[in-house]
Amino acid sequence: MSVPDVPGGLRVACDAMCGGVARWLRVLGVDASYTPGIDDGELVRHALAEHRIVVSSDGRLFERRALASGEVRGLRLPVGLKLLDQVRCVVRELGIRPGFPRCTLCNGALAEVPRAEVGDVVPARSLVWATTFWRCGSCGHVFWEGTHWNRIRSVLAELENSSPS
Repeated sequence: MSVPDVPGGLRVACDAMCGGVARWLRVLGVDASYTPGIDDGELVRHALAEHRIVVSSDGRLFERRALASGEVRGLRLPVGLKLLDQVRCVVRELGIRPGFPRCTLCNGALAEVPRAEVGDVVPARSLVWATTFWRCGSCGHVFWEGTHWNRIRSVLAELENSSPS
């Protein structure tokens, strides 16, 4: 499956059961929409309106006319895969190359901000050692490379090494 020719690059719409996949795709820099509890019909309408590829393991979803006809593109994940295996599948099938992350909470764009602007929301201990901070332009959440970042970095390296050249 090739990446669609849409402004801004690859855009996906993850179904209600793929919230973890959406978060990891956002870490990879993919514009990945996700709405908990979204109805299948609404998901398909959303994907059609925004030129998104539907990502799901729900076989019945792919029986809907828009997906079956190819009007809306979709990627059906095999049932029973663990989260990181689902992410590997999406990366492989859509030819994703990791880019600059998006907000893992709301999918907004991140922008670097000075330490002085985030001192009121970042824990004091993190302000001591962290040097770079990013704020989401949509929800305002602040990110920095905390202790969890080592795991994220190792997963990103593995995904980058396994993605197509």
